[in-house]
Amino acid sequence: MKLYSRKFTPQYPLSIAPMGEIAGYLVRPGMFDINGAYALPVGVNFTIHTHEGTACELLLFHRYEEEPYAVIPFPEEYKIGDVYSMIVFGLDIEEFEYAYRVDGPWEPKKGLLFDKKKILLDPYARTVAGQRVWGDEKKGSYHARVVKDIFDWGDMPQSSRELCDLIIYELHVRGFTRHPSSGVVHKGTFAGLKEKIPYLKDLGVNAVELMPIFEFDETMNARMVDGNRLLDYWGYNTVCFFAPNTSYTAANEYNQEGTELKDLIKTLHDNEIEVILDVVFNHTAEGNEKGPSFSFKGLDNNIYYMLTPDGNYYNFSGCGNTLNCNHPIVQQMILECLRYWTVSYRVDGFRFDLASILGRNEDGSPMNNPPLLKTLAADPILSNVKLIAEAWDAGGLYQVGSFPAHGRWAEWNGRYRDSLRSFLKGDNWESTTALQSIAGSKDLYGEEQPDEPNGYAGYNSCVNFITCHDGFTLYDLYSYNEKHNENNGWNNTDGASDNRSWNCGHEGATDDPQVLNLRFRMIRNACAVLMCSRGAPMFPAGDEFGNTQYGNNNGYCQDNEISWLDWNLLEKNRDLYEFFRFMIHYRLEHAIIRKKLPKAVCGMKRLRNYDIDGYNTALPRDAMVCSVCFAGYDTDKGHDDVVCLSINTYWEDVTITLPKLPGTGVWYLSVNTFGDGEGRTFYPECDEIHIDDTFILRPRSVAVFTARWR
Repeated sequence: MKLYSRKFTPQYPLSIAPMGEIAGYLVRPGMFDINGAYALPVGVNFTIHTHEGTACELLLFHRYEEEPYAVIPFPEEYKIGDVYSMIVFGLDIEEFEYAYRVDGPWEPKKGLLFDKKKILLDPYARTVAGQRVWGDEKKGSYHARVVKDIFDWGDMPQSSRELCDLIIYELHVRGFTRHPSSGVVHKGTFAGLKEKIPYLKDLGVNAVELMPIFEFDETMNARMVDGNRLLDYWGYNTVCFFAPNTSYTAANEYNQEGTELKDLIKTLHDNEIEVILDVVFNHTAEGNEKGPSFSFKGLDNNIYYMLTPDGNYYNFSGCGNTLNCNHPIVQQMILECLRYWTVSYRVDGFRFDLASILGRNEDGSPMNNPPLLKTLAADPILSNVKLIAEAWDAGGLYQVGSFPAHGRWAEWNGRYRDSLRSFLKGDNWESTTALQSIAGSKDLYGEEQPDEPNGYAGYNSCVNFITCHDGFTLYDLYSYNEKHNENNGWNNTDGASDNRSWNCGHEGATDDPQVLNLRFRMIRNACAVLMCSRGAPMFPAGDEFGNTQYGNNNGYCQDNEISWLDWNLLEKNRDLYEFFRFMIHYRLEHAIIRKKLPKAVCGMKRLRNYDIDGYNTALPRDAMVCSVCFAGYDTDKGHDDVVCLSINTYWEDVTITLPKLPGTGVWYLSVNTFGDGEGRTFYPECDEIHIDDTFILRPRSVAVFTARWR
């Protein structure tokens, strides 16, 4: 290496003047506290760290080539602690890709897997090279690109909505518009989703939860089953946490920092729709001992992954490895990642897949006060984003109602899903738990406290759902008694067996009008109850128009009509769509369902459960018919807001008596999922039907009543 004085190149600012030459490139020590590759006016700053590694090389590649055209070793003088950093002058970011090689000990029983020949992807890469057409197999090693941020967010404010005010719509970016019937130009992409924003607005949802959009390789575990090619369709095997998935872009974004995704997010925000990302910090695509080594394994395997005493991988994720989330280095990476997506992509929230892993110690044991969860809860950049935990993992840790919240974390309410699935199909022994869940699961999350930080308790503590990407669609929940995952190639052994579903008398597809009528009524029941429950409601895309996966409850590998939304069903089941649309707007119209309001002027209690008789609050433990009444004073509207949800899971008519309204109060029927004989199942305010004290709840139906004062 040739060394130069600081006065060598006066055309550069003194602070970043070259100090040496390596492999024909002018270089100098870089900015050690900026991870990843960062473009400068004079070149590029490269920073990477390894604790056990003994040497590091920067590799530069021409696009689409596997052999580097330049190998630049980091001098020891360019290292502080465990961090290597170097500015390479004169590089044009449009002309190269980069990766690293790291030398060090090979001692697998100690978890050390260094290989000086292995090409490694930068864990902090903002873009992964090799923009691929979806399904084209990745050839060669992973490279990264240096990117420039050319997106202008303007003065767009951060959303101030509380979690309880959200209607969350879970969707898969590709599957949402890939089907020929989607009607968009850019099918299966961020741009295609943007084309569907008018649909989302009409439906009324105000938050989309995107299944994984971090870089993943859908072909990594590709296989053929019965002549069909199966891929990693869902995308839960992350390749790089800081890079958007290149296969989801419609345009070539070489060396641009996710412009198409940012344009999508900004347009969603312009339409008052928040964006929540489904993030996977519990494992990576490197898998177990038999998996590839392309990034973390070659940098510090024993730091990034939980290892057994003999150097093998703990598998609390069910996917081969488990990220060592409470090691300080991994904590730092996760925090920087979430900050990056919050600042650079203006994301509004994160749903953490198998989040209980985030609370495990380095030996796999659960921690009482996990530092990572506390750090994320208290971070100033993340203070207004939603943090939502899937509060369980594949290792048997189940923390619904006990996830360490630190006044900030909410949970996917798995108990809500299970109890409501059972109760609505007639398992009356679930009635008590179902009613607690409808009322906001205060037995799990407690009452709302006035001094709770950021209001994250009670109404903001849980996301309620009956269906999600993982399991049956809502249509299939009432069409199949058993899962039908034969197309996945595992002899129908994969996927959950405890579905609490009911086929309504016939397994699978049928033309029987009685069965179909019952199925769609059960779907309406589920929708009405979900939208009239306290806690943020969530449902997967397509449930609103009867999407089916033909009984497959684990479509993770099905990149085909099984998983793609068939938009023809929107017109076929238009009545169901209109019902969903009404229920969403009804929920948004009635604040009493979503949050705690001042006491009602009329004197009714904030929350009461009733038996068949609206004067009897002592429900039997196995009730098949019940009502939940919400009451409060809406200060924005200047009047009481009183809503009564009545549920009949019995197979015959039941006459119920509604609770008496004080003064001149009158009950009006807003929803009757059974229908009125003329095809109407809901009634807008101008068409609501006046109800006397009694009402006949038809078999297996739900009714919603709204109180008004004359």
